[in-house]
Amino acid sequence: MYKEPFITIITVSYNSESTISDTIESVLNQDYSNYEYIIIDGASTDNTLNIIKNYQIKFENKNIRFRFYSEPDNGIYDAMNKGILQAEGKWIGILNSDDFYIDDKVLSSIAHNIIENPIAKAHYADLVYVKQNDINKITRYWQSGKFNPRRFYYGWVPPHPTLFVDHEIYDSYGLYNEDLDISADYEFMLRIFVKNNVPAAYLPKILIKMRDGGASNISLANRKKGANNIRLAWKINKLTPLPFTFILRLLRKIPQYIWK
Repeated sequence: MYKEPFITIITVSYNSESTISDTIESVLNQDYSNYEYIIIDGASTDNTLNIIKNYQIKFENKNIRFRFYSEPDNGIYDAMNKGILQAEGKWIGILNSDDFYIDDKVLSSIAHNIIENPIAKAHYADLVYVKQNDINKITRYWQSGKFNPRRFYYGWVPPHPTLFVDHEIYDSYGLYNEDLDISADYEFMLRIFVKNNVPAAYLPKILIKMRDGGASNISLANRKKGANNIRLAWKINKLTPLPFTFILRLLRKIPQYIWK
């Protein structure tokens, strides 16, 4: 009989009072129990901390370890790194404070995928984008597909919010590069999957509902900065993209708005 893998879920928050309850509820209501939940808050000035505190007893009643920290940070990836350094789970997943799990079977599905694919050191799945003010209205469907690191050269990347990574990978290859700002998750995946050939397994299931309007999408300036940092991600990992890698990365998004 296989032992259920111990999973750490990390949520980074800052002034998230309008969305964080959905995030926390989706973690609390999982039908899987072998996990811990860590929230890293950036010293919110709204009602976020009070909302978080109100959930502490609910996790205790389920015998789920729940911790939260609140202090100023240097951005979302600094906060993610803080959470990873606190994590005790064998597997680590990151759930943003405006995203939430699609149902109560997300962690049990990931655990099953981990057991069924013992060689894989990372697992990922699909996600859907939803409207900020109507979480039942899907605006984009990101279907990942099977893993092949060569696909990065053709503009492919797995959706970071669905990623669950073996703790050893962070220990071996490092945390998020905060200098890459809003593209640090892309650089991390490029570093582990393409540069270091970390094996991964795809779970063909939607795990996450993600609200429109993330940090990398809210302005033309951020889009330009993200594109520049993605080019830099290849450079700092001493990898050479194909001439059309970055064009394909943009073109790959078009079907996601059609097949939803």
